[in-house]
Amino acid sequence: MSVSSLAPPDNSSRPNSFISPSENPLLDHSHLKPGHRASLLSYSQTLELYRLNAKKTNDPNIQFEFAAFMVDASRTMSEEDVKQRDEIVKEGLSLLKKLADKSHAQSQYFLADCYSNGIGTAKNKPDFEKAFPLFVQASKHGHPSAAYCTGVCYEHGRGCRKDYAKSLQFYRKSASAGHAGAMFRLGIAELRGECGLSRNPRDGVKWLKRAAESATEEFPHALHELSELHERGVDNVLYVDIEYAVQLLTEAANLNYAPSAFKLGECYEYGKMGCPRDAALSIHYYTIAAQQDHREACFALTAWYLVGSPGVLPQSDTEAYLWAKRAAEKSLPKAEYAVGYFTEVGIGIKIDQLTADMWYRRAAEHGDKRAQQRLKGVPIDEKKQKRDDCVIC
Repeated sequence: MSVSSLAPPDNSSRPNSFISPSENPLLDHSHLKPGHRASLLSYSQTLELYRLNAKKTNDPNIQFEFAAFMVDASRTMSEEDVKQRDEIVKEGLSLLKKLADKSHAQSQYFLADCYSNGIGTAKNKPDFEKAFPLFVQASKHGHPSAAYCTGVCYEHGRGCRKDYAKSLQFYRKSASAGHAGAMFRLGIAELRGECGLSRNPRDGVKWLKRAAESATEEFPHALHELSELHERGVDNVLYVDIEYAVQLLTEAANLNYAPSAFKLGECYEYGKMGCPRDAALSIHYYTIAAQQDHREACFALTAWYLVGSPGVLPQSDTEAYLWAKRAAEKSLPKAEYAVGYFTEVGIGIKIDQLTADMWYRRAAEHGDKRAQQRLKGVPIDEKKQKRDDCVIC
């Protein structure tokens, strides 16, 4: 398990890596995009150009950019290039280690992130014994994200003994430097009484507001949390303001935060939270969430494709089936049942009773009563289960 998987829970999910691109990369990778002459070069030729450029300078920042480029490039290489990929990773990590030994904070942080995500480790498994001390070192050199990661490690005992006091110490250090993730974690800890703290909703809301002001695509969670707090209110701390709650959801959704996008999709589909019923906006926000594999959003698109929306979305049984299958593959019981039903009666897919029964079994194992009934031989009531009816409920 990587450190990133320890950060905010599902309604506060994060990307797979702590690493975020530099705002102003020292090496411009734009020539690798389609349409540029250098895009015709092979990986080996491109890497050689970067290698020569890095060797011409003693600037550790340029050397770091080259090392980081090699590691990132390896992630996009196919399984057929395993040998070349491993060699590139090895070279990149070797350079990162040299820079880390010279107290280059960004290299220490990037190397720690690699280890925490199973890059350059035994059997490609996360190694917090290696990652933790590097996070600590980078934190001591003033790296805000490293301080945040150190706090996460201390909170969950990854590569170190669990220590809430030290966890809070590093979260505060990171938050004082404006790290949105650290501010969010402190806000939730104060709000819920976690990490050894007593519940303090007032201070918790203060931290969440600060985190929301600094929200990024990597850390949009405070916007969603504040929206939910404004939806229900917090006694003597935060008043109910539904309009502002929707505004916060919109800001989070615009940062591609799937839970917020899904909630807005529901709001515009059913007219919740003062939102008008608007098929186009509903589909728009569901799509944002579904593209990130939010299973409920995927299944919501199934419903829209089954009926279509004039001038907005053409009706398509095939698309309805495909989105239901995508949700079912994420173990959503009602989607598993729907895929079974679609496959049994031939909606968007050829009739195949064996495959239908397989999906019914999956749904039944996950508690879907309709699937359990179907497996017992209870026939489908065609009058009840029309295409736009409760099969997608």
